[in-house]
Amino acid sequence: MSHDALRGVGPVPGTEARAAPEVEQLLRQVEPEYSYRTLRGTWAAAFSLIAVAMALFHIYTARFGTLEALRQRSVHLAFALVLVFLLYPFRRRHAAGGRIGLPDLAMVAAALAPLVYLFANQAELTLRAGSLSRLDFAMGVLGVLVVLEAGRRMMAIVPLIAALALVYPFLGPYLPGPLAVARISPERVIEQMFYTTEGVFGIPIGVSATFVFLFVLLGAFLEKTGLGQLFVDVALALAGWMTGGPAKVSVLSSAFIGTVSGSSVANVVADGVFNIPLMKRLGYGARFAAGVEAATSVGGQIVPPVMGAAAFVMAEFLGVPYLTIAKAAAIPAALFYLSLGFIIHFEAKRLGLVGLPRAELPSLWRVLARRAYLVVPLVVLVGFLLHGASPMRAAYWGIMVAAGVHLVTCVLERRPLAWPREIWDILIHGSRLALPVAVATAVVGIFIGIVTLSGLGLAFVSLTVTLGQNNLFLTLVWVMVACTIVGSGIPTTATYIILAAIAAPALMQMGVPALAAHMFIFYFGVIADVTPPDALAAYAAAGIAKTDPFRTGLTATRLALAGILVPYMFVYSPTILLQGGETADIVLTVVTASVGVVALAGAVAGYLLTTATWPERALLGVTAVALIFHDLRADAVGLVLLSAVAAAQTLRRRRSRPRPVSEGAGTR
Repeated sequence: MSHDALRGVGPVPGTEARAAPEVEQLLRQVEPEYSYRTLRGTWAAAFSLIAVAMALFHIYTARFGTLEALRQRSVHLAFALVLVFLLYPFRRRHAAGGRIGLPDLAMVAAALAPLVYLFANQAELTLRAGSLSRLDFAMGVLGVLVVLEAGRRMMAIVPLIAALALVYPFLGPYLPGPLAVARISPERVIEQMFYTTEGVFGIPIGVSATFVFLFVLLGAFLEKTGLGQLFVDVALALAGWMTGGPAKVSVLSSAFIGTVSGSSVANVVADGVFNIPLMKRLGYGARFAAGVEAATSVGGQIVPPVMGAAAFVMAEFLGVPYLTIAKAAAIPAALFYLSLGFIIHFEAKRLGLVGLPRAELPSLWRVLARRAYLVVPLVVLVGFLLHGASPMRAAYWGIMVAAGVHLVTCVLERRPLAWPREIWDILIHGSRLALPVAVATAVVGIFIGIVTLSGLGLAFVSLTVTLGQNNLFLTLVWVMVACTIVGSGIPTTATYIILAAIAAPALMQMGVPALAAHMFIFYFGVIADVTPPDALAAYAAAGIAKTDPFRTGLTATRLALAGILVPYMFVYSPTILLQGGETADIVLTVVTASVGVVALAGAVAGYLLTTATWPERALLGVTAVALIFHDLRADAVGLVLLSAVAAAQTLRRRRSRPRPVSEGAGTR
């Protein structure tokens, strides 16, 4: 949120002075990937050159064609590992210093050696598949180890999961029941992990090396051009004056920003530093304000057209165009934000909160007249996707147009000579932002490779179905719990990839359509960012609001309840994903689900037409379930219950109104 947008709103003590350092500090606290060195001098120049080279490599291959799969992915990973070992220290507490020592340079060399070896000898390695030489084996072991070390420097749990998976083929013969597996030789494990597209260089990093990097780079361009700021100002103009205005601004701005950003924590710190103090100033409790920011920011990952790396991986796993995933996500995302908007509205009505005076808000038409051109790259991106272009081609042209738009901005601001330097900085920033995804997908590829090689996935399918007692609903609950546990402290992309390998097949075995099964897992991987005990987005928001992180996570979970119920619709009402069904059926499903999430908001906030009693809240909850899970009989029951609650509240409001004093009353 710009300081211009805050002008006249009233003081938020110390916000301007502390915004930037507070954001930096919060990111370092809640996200290990932000615990990086501040490089200076020669090392900063070296890092910049490598980062720009990485960005230009991906732009070039997007325009003129990618290399063979293993070579494209090995170059992508080589760039990423070199940058990681330069940027991230061996121990996080050393991140404050910018000094790079011999151990870091040794890790750079250790990372380059196996990847250069793979790139240079790919043809020969393919010919002698199944019979690795000693040098092949040694290079493969080194390659796997440096990937795990890079993951350890950036993440906490994912490398540990991958390391445990690597041990499984050797312990498998001694395990009981369905987890038992025949012993697999170390040579076969290393070949699978490092010399095929079934391990480190599997589908996940393939997506990172093509689509994801370009979309991350496009996001960096759009951030620099000021599109995010435009979204925040538009949200202020549209919703700032409404009941509980600042909280609704958070909903709108997070939804808008979510169209180009796939990081919930980044969304929290981008506008939470300003939105949360504004919400507190208008009367919202600190925990509620932080919960709103966390819930709305997490929702940004499910908003098309850019939904984070996991959505691109999903498209590759399912073998469908990315546009299919984006279309399927549109209605559920709208329901999620509709629920949040009404919860905030009802909470504001219950507390008697008002919006900001219109005179203190930016003018929508003035904002659009001055900066509407900033949306052009996003329009180009969506246009290419709608016309059937690949995500890679669409992102490439979006980047080209964004660079041109930024030139226009520099000219309008009378600083055209700053454009080359700022483009250089954007390329560096984009490459750095892509590192977590590149490393996470490489590390998770180890887990996927072991699952494929050992048949571990079949064991998990059998176990999941057994725990669910062959009951679809119980199986869905088990998968939801697994997603929440695995997703605690793990990036959404890694959570999705792990669960897609071991849980999605169990759902599909029980008759759930593939897209619905994968979207179910994706949603709960996203929601894990606000559910305790390790709710990263909620903890970031709590740090800004100066409130208890755990209780903020509980509040954010309550606010994001629609995100917990809506995924069940994917299974029981797949028309919500625009999969099959007549147009009339889709419209009816959307209408009843919309009414259902409004009822859900009333149950959560304890307000519909007036403050709700506990029995009324319970009835609203039952109404929500009945309407969200589309069935004509259930819909009828839901509408009857909603009408009963509305009638009871209307009657109570009329009785509580003071009666007008009749003329002459009080005289004799």
